[in-house]
Amino acid sequence: MLDFHLAELYEVETRALNQAVKRNIDRFPADFMIQLSVEEWEAMLNSSQFVMSSKKHRGLKYLPLAFTEQGVAMLSSVLRSKKAIDVNIAIMRAFVLLRQHLTDYKDLKEEIGKLEREMNRKFKDINEVLRYLLSPKSKPKEIGFKQKGRSS
Repeated sequence: MLDFHLAELYEVETRALNQAVKRNIDRFPADFMIQLSVEEWEAMLNSSQFVMSSKKHRGLKYLPLAFTEQGVAMLSSVLRSKKAIDVNIAIMRAFVLLRQHLTDYKDLKEEIGKLEREMNRKFKDINEVLRYLLSPKSKPKEIGFKQKGRSS
């Protein structure tokens, strides 16, 4: 998540959030937070999925910070307001739900794969039986009595 999104959630100014992070920079290693490069920021601003007015307010002088799940969790120890704690709990629950959905999707994908293999095996057997029954050499013999002099 980007710093200005988190600042909005925590109801603080982006500047205040970034100052709090910089005062506690030891709590934010590279796998918790990164500063976007000029290229990354420009790519986000030019993306049709990324609409915001921050471009004119932020420009390229102040590149945003991007936080990982662990970085967002660490923010609760940096921002000690009640709102920060409530928002952090909600974000953590969202990450847990997302991870659960990914796990459920993986399990569902495996189950569908098993079902598909089983159905392919069954349909293969059915196709073999149908081919045999429809082949000319497997014509069923006529059933009934044959009488002399009568043709069927």
